[in-house]
Amino acid sequence: MKNLFKNEAANEKNPKWENILARKTSLYNRDTDIRSEFERDYTRIIHSNSYRRLKHKTQVFFSPENDHICTRIEHVTHVESISYSIANFLGLNTELTKAIAVSHDLGHSPFGHAGERILSNLSKNDLGFPFWHEKNGLDFVDSIELLEDSKRFKQNLNLTYGVRDGIISHCGEIDENGIKPRDEFIDLSHYIHPNQFAPYTWEACVIKVADKISYIGRDIEDAITLGILDNHLNELYDLLNYNRKDKMLNNSNIIHYLIDDLCENSSPDKGLNFSNEAYNLMNEIKKFNYKNIYFCDRIKPSTRYFEIILNEIYSTLKACFDGKSAFASINSLQKFYPKLYAGISDFLYSYYDYPNRESSNFKNKVLFHDSSKSDFYQAILLFISGMTDNYAIEIYHEIVGF
Repeated sequence: MKNLFKNEAANEKNPKWENILARKTSLYNRDTDIRSEFERDYTRIIHSNSYRRLKHKTQVFFSPENDHICTRIEHVTHVESISYSIANFLGLNTELTKAIAVSHDLGHSPFGHAGERILSNLSKNDLGFPFWHEKNGLDFVDSIELLEDSKRFKQNLNLTYGVRDGIISHCGEIDENGIKPRDEFIDLSHYIHPNQFAPYTWEACVIKVADKISYIGRDIEDAITLGILDNHLNELYDLLNYNRKDKMLNNSNIIHYLIDDLCENSSPDKGLNFSNEAYNLMNEIKKFNYKNIYFCDRIKPSTRYFEIILNEIYSTLKACFDGKSAFASINSLQKFYPKLYAGISDFLYSYYDYPNRESSNFKNKVLFHDSSKSDFYQAILLFISGMTDNYAIEIYHEIVGF
């Protein structure tokens, strides 16, 4: 039923409203600003460098020659579209939904989920905790991404709690139905693994569902275009009960069916809920994708390539640290690796506690201390995680070339 969730929406009548709107610090205001708080979040996100870099980050297929294969930024746009349709029909806050949608994957590393697993192994080995993109996304919007304010000081994004919660709570890899928000207003730093807590808002719950709807059909579409599923099409048509003569298999039909079913079967009591038929089909499609797309033999060579690239960049940077000063340590890079030196020095300069920092135009919070080895390792991982695929490859070639 249309607008069935109207009384659950994130608005001033919601008892969670003040918590949803909360920012860590007050955001500067202009007397002439006509935007809502979530509109301000949305524009801050799409003007960030992390958002811009998504166009050169792998979704599933690395470096496709075909311009029409999905990249990470297209995926984010698909999630925004699907989540808007669902939230608008249910009567939820579409501005909050859109802001979470465009920011939900800002923490993705280069080379997609394969890159994420590689960085996670490095993080566990040297820092004792895993790297996961939902947490990295929160770290980026809280601490890494900088925008100039009206006085040209560089400040953290300082997003609302509702958007920040949606980023770290968005995990779409877990199979679940009847999704409902949690009641507790928690410190988001308490998250230690993906999907640990339910989202705080219904709008963020919509993103969890829209994320999965957006990728399962599009990944199939791309795999068919690239010929990866040539030997599995009959299995796929049987799975979807499609008659090849009467109905074309395409992403539009999959998306329409799942959105329509979700909107028909959801309620505040049941949660965001698919019918058993649609829920089982979605999980079967996902299982098919893992078997025949994500872990197929055609994907494996690129995964091995990613491991070489990211490990070499990390090892090169890690070897620089002399135990005394991060800034002094990286000077050794300048002669042979000027591009890497420029990148890491700019990064460190933005977040370290160097002398006279208070006189600079950086007004963001300090993250790292100059003599700390663990801080240096963490800075390296954050720096690498923000790279595009192309930039990581360029840095690798600089390291191995003469």
